[in-house]
Amino acid sequence: MIVEVRLLSVEEYHKMGESGIIAADEEVELIEGQVITKPMKGTTHSALNKYLEKLLENRLQDAALVRVQDPVRLDSYSEPEPDIAVVLSDPFYYVSHHPTPPEIYLIVEIADTTLKRDTEFKANVYAKAGINDYWVLDLTNRKLYVFREPTTTGYQNQQILSDDATISPVAFPNITISVSEMLRPLTL
Repeated sequence: MIVEVRLLSVEEYHKMGESGIIAADEEVELIEGQVITKPMKGTTHSALNKYLEKLLENRLQDAALVRVQDPVRLDSYSEPEPDIAVVLSDPFYYVSHHPTPPEIYLIVEIADTTLKRDTEFKANVYAKAGINDYWVLDLTNRKLYVFREPTTTGYQNQQILSDDATISPVAFPNITISVSEMLRPLTL
């Protein structure tokens, strides 16, 4: 028996939010036409997200805009909210639309409890959308998963870097960041 699944479009998803079907404070995102629950963020995740935002802003200066946990529109059926999205600067900060793949330089997800989801499911979604540079920071094992060369079936280039490695974003090869710097323990 074949079961047909009805996928939601981004427009329908927004209407569900406007009408209250999806509460304003509900932690969900639309991925491949499905409303997906986002896992709760712990204090380490939240602190590292803010730290990484500031680190990238410092390094990039005015070369790009760093967005934190804001939607990106990948296609008509996907509007995820990555932890970090480095996007083309927009004078009005994307007041008329969420950034789309041609405007996205880098997406970063921070994984403490979501490593499999981020390195498999989300990696495939971002590859299909043509995101050229996708990183997953593995907080538990102090590794950086790097995904590049997207195709419709996944990323052709995948690397796992240890905390003693360095990396440069594809769009900004003159900027070098050490993995340990991104994963450093936050002191009180």
